[in-house]
Amino acid sequence: QVQLVESGGGLVQPGGSLRLSCVASGFPFRLRFISWYRQAPGKEREFVVEINSENVKTYADSVKGRFTISGLNADNTVFLQMDSLKPEDTGVYYCKTEVRGISYWGKGTLVTVSS
Repeated sequence: QVQLVESGGGLVQPGGSLRLSCVASGFPFRLRFISWYRQAPGKEREFVVEINSENVKTYADSVKGRFTISGLNADNTVFLQMDSLKPEDTGVYYCKTEVRGISYWGKGTLVTVSS
């Protein structure tokens, strides 16, 4: 059974850091890419960052210089290091991949940035 599982969310003060993990299992091959999206309360889901199998990384402007994605080795695991967090980074963070035109999403992990 293919699935993506996120972990590492929690409550952090502004300026703090969190490290999220996404484990994609059940795929008998190395994925071409894994992306992170987030959804704030009352807002639409938005793109955060993507890493592909050639280690090319694409960041949303809102997180450039603060977030760092790494991983996507043969074990299909990626990490998202989030530094200098702001209240507007609050939301549920989802990882996503796509295989043969089918999108696979995790259930998300909640990140709350608040004092």
